[in-house]
Amino acid sequence: MSPAAAAAFTVGTSLIQIQQQKALAKYNEANANRTSEILVQEGNQIGKQAEFDIARFDQKFRQQEGTVEVQLAKSGVVIDSGSGARVTEANALEAEMERKITRYNADVGIAKKMQQAEFAKIQGKMARREARIANIQTAAKAGSSLIQIYAPNSIYKKT
Repeated sequence: MSPAAAAAFTVGTSLIQIQQQKALAKYNEANANRTSEILVQEGNQIGKQAEFDIARFDQKFRQQEGTVEVQLAKSGVVIDSGSGARVTEANALEAEMERKITRYNADVGIAKKMQQAEFAKIQGKMARREARIANIQTAAKAGSSLIQIYAPNSIYKKT
């Protein structure tokens, strides 16, 4: 193969390889960004589900509270004082604790999803940077090959 043909082959294959590396990097970055968007949506869904769960809990709590008040009234207990008031207060405190636990668990889940989303974005950026490094390596190898073709006795000769 003549030096010109070898050089053309080297340059051509290197350019194709660089284009493929860029295309793969763009694909990987887009994929990571889609993953990030999905994780953000999942985090938002966790928040919505927590609000729904709290609303459902409040509804059931009001029903139970009404049932307890009726039972206390039937048994002759005054709801506004004494043990009736203590039961009502304990139930209210327990309900508030349940709401806070549900909200806390949702906040932890949301934070986890958001952290995963950020990590996915970072992975996409890293894929792009790795491709740039691979492009530089490919170009350097092509340059080295061209030097070997046109200057076989140079200091860059492979041993």
